[in-house]
Amino acid sequence: MTTPATTEDLVLYETPVPHVARVVLNRPRTRNAQNTQLLYELNAAFDRAAQDDDIKVVILAANGKDFSSGHDLHENPREVDMSRYRPVGTWCGFGCAGAEAQMAREKEIYIGFSERWRNFAKPTIAAVQGKCISGGLMLVWPCDLIIAASDAQFLDNTVNMGLPGAEYFNHPWELGVRKAKELLFTSGWWSADEAHRLGMVNHVVPPEELQAFTLAMAERIARQPLFALKTVKEAVNAAQDAQGRVNAMQTSFALHQLGHAHNMQVFGLLIDPSSTAAGMSKSSTYANKGD
Repeated sequence: MTTPATTEDLVLYETPVPHVARVVLNRPRTRNAQNTQLLYELNAAFDRAAQDDDIKVVILAANGKDFSSGHDLHENPREVDMSRYRPVGTWCGFGCAGAEAQMAREKEIYIGFSERWRNFAKPTIAAVQGKCISGGLMLVWPCDLIIAASDAQFLDNTVNMGLPGAEYFNHPWELGVRKAKELLFTSGWWSADEAHRLGMVNHVVPPEELQAFTLAMAERIARQPLFALKTVKEAVNAAQDAQGRVNAMQTSFALHQLGHAHNMQVFGLLIDPSSTAAGMSKSSTYANKGD
């Protein structure tokens, strides 16, 4: 069954088959750009699946041509009514100011949510089509498996914006150190096939088969005992964390905040105004927005 949607639902929650939840980004007119509302709705959907003991597997999908164009650069955080949302972090109630406000926001809805979803107890599968840009990676990389349509393309262009990578810095583990450096240094695209070759993607399928293939994979996983799925996921995640992932992530996040502070001092903006992303708009939104 599908939960009835309203015009304000930016994330849909479905149960297409027993034991499987399907969470769908539903902002196709913006290429599923991630504003504050979408991210909190997505987090609520994961919470809903966590609290339903009948759900064993969660699929993360997206409506429209593209999976996600990343963070919504046209949203001005200073104009967001944060009282609508219940923070899951503890840095501040989002009434704080200055660098603390910027860091608290990114600690909550960017690296905070991504890390929370990565440690979500049940297996998760991302089904990716079209473009998946910067913040889009912060949705798919926390998932346990990634199924990509053959038309999928990936990009982290944050260095072009004057920042040392997206807030959820999992690049070395997803791409390997050499390729991570190349793709970050150049702000270059990589294809679904290259992502598969690098080990970032589990399977590449024709676009018309993406949803059916992903659902079949979810059903296969859902035949396993849930407790065993949870514990083996925790074991694999612990192995990755033992390699230093958590400490590296914390360092990269701190450097990301330094990048914002540097750009604010030099340009009066959070990103370098000479970047391609800054050239997309001349509005003051970019003076207040993280990557």
